[in-house]
Amino acid sequence: MEQRTLGSTGVKIPVVGQGTWQMETEDEAGCIDAIRRGLDAGMTHIDTAEMYGAGAVEELVGKAIEGRRDEVFLVSKVLPSNASYSGTIAACERSLERLRTDRLDLYLLHWPGSHPLEETFRAFKDLRAQGKIRYFGVSNFDQAELSKAIAIAGVNEIACNQVLYHLLERAVEHRVLPLCERHGIAVVAYSPFGSGRFPAPDGAAGRVLASIAAAHGVTPRQVALRFLLRRQPVFVIPKAASAAHALDNAAAGALRLTSEDVARLETAFPLGRDRGVLPTL
Repeated sequence: MEQRTLGSTGVKIPVVGQGTWQMETEDEAGCIDAIRRGLDAGMTHIDTAEMYGAGAVEELVGKAIEGRRDEVFLVSKVLPSNASYSGTIAACERSLERLRTDRLDLYLLHWPGSHPLEETFRAFKDLRAQGKIRYFGVSNFDQAELSKAIAIAGVNEIACNQVLYHLLERAVEHRVLPLCERHGIAVVAYSPFGSGRFPAPDGAAGRVLASIAAAHGVTPRQVALRFLLRRQPVFVIPKAASAAHALDNAAAGALRLTSEDVARLETAFPLGRDRGVLPTL
């Protein structure tokens, strides 16, 4: 499994991690097994949030990593509605309890909200000083919002921006990804398979994807993940609700695409025009 340094943190984590959005709708035992098998395969970056299942997914993750906490780079998120200074502190405490741990490796503001960023970031920095989080970042921030966040938080403070990014939705490449590259901020791609929008195998683009996968002896989903990882700041966090899917995702961490592969994918899945908005789910 390839590892890269996460933004300005100096910490190396796997390029392929584990997302957990909507795991509350899946079989709990299967999800726990998938997370553990993912850990075995090197996917030690696990992402969750207080919003997921109203805390139920954090509880599931806590069960999955029991006895293995020190292996994990653990990430959770505070809801914007909770992101006042005191609300952020309290939300973090609740997440820690559900996750059965005394610390988060990374804590994110889930999306921009009405509470001043100054309050949220002051809480993040105090939580860091208390040892309850190691690093902090944001999610679903467009270029203007991220520029404002950098100005408020300070240089080298924001570890990452977690955004929607997949083959059929490359809008982050217009403004957000270049801004992150300039400021040493990691880009973490959520829903990297498109959340139900994965390319159909019988379409022209899907056939290109399948052709490249066949040439490498891998799956189309592994190729899709690796394409997103072609730029250094990017990490991906696909969800897997079964051990087989987890292992399939993990294998993308060792795949290498050729420049010709990348060019074919760029053509099959064009960037499109800059619509001036950041897509989210």
